[in-house]
Amino acid sequence: MRFKDVFSIIGPAMVGPSSSHTAGAARIGRAARRLFGRQPESAEIVLYGSFAATGSGHGTDSAIVGGLLDMDTDDPRLPSALDLARSAGMHVSFRQGTGLAPHPNTAKLLLTAEGSRLTMTGISIGGGNMEVAELNGFRVNMTGLYPALVILHQDIPGMIAEVTQLLQRERENIGSMTLDRRSRSGEALMVLELDTPPSGALVPAIAALPGIRDITLFDMVSSRREDS
Repeated sequence: MRFKDVFSIIGPAMVGPSSSHTAGAARIGRAARRLFGRQPESAEIVLYGSFAATGSGHGTDSAIVGGLLDMDTDDPRLPSALDLARSAGMHVSFRQGTGLAPHPNTAKLLLTAEGSRLTMTGISIGGGNMEVAELNGFRVNMTGLYPALVILHQDIPGMIAEVTQLLQRERENIGSMTLDRRSRSGEALMVLELDTPPSGALVPAIAALPGIRDITLFDMVSSRREDS
């Protein structure tokens, strides 16, 4: 768990009652929304551990769905998010997970819309903070505190060097990096958390590299909203 300052422990401005079960849950939902890039038509949400045992009393279900509607932790509409999702045409289902989870406050989300699909596992680590632990079957570690480049690519020699050389050229600083692959020479996922939002030229430059399958700018700090 990485806390940068005392405010990370106290928690963000939020609609309560719990920084971990409500605010952290909202940020998990919002992270999934930002990674998906749109409002999902369907959301299957699996709750583990304490989220499953006590989440209903803390509004965890409503908070996650509010995040999927792109609400922040202090949005006064969070308690009404389940009704708002129904009004928006989003089908939401919940179930309790079985087996081991990476943290007592864990939620796994499966989002679909117009043939697109995303799976994401998020954990609420306290103080309203969360981490993305899994994305579409890849192990990752994203905090949402910094803008990140999520790069799906072929596992070939020199790929990391080519990407980081482009970042160096644009004078972008990497705060953290995770890498996972499905198999040798198969698909791999590179996640780079940056100190600042990348320049407008960087994303298309990376996308043009041979072996790049997809690139997403994951940014929970910006106030941008996707087209629903």
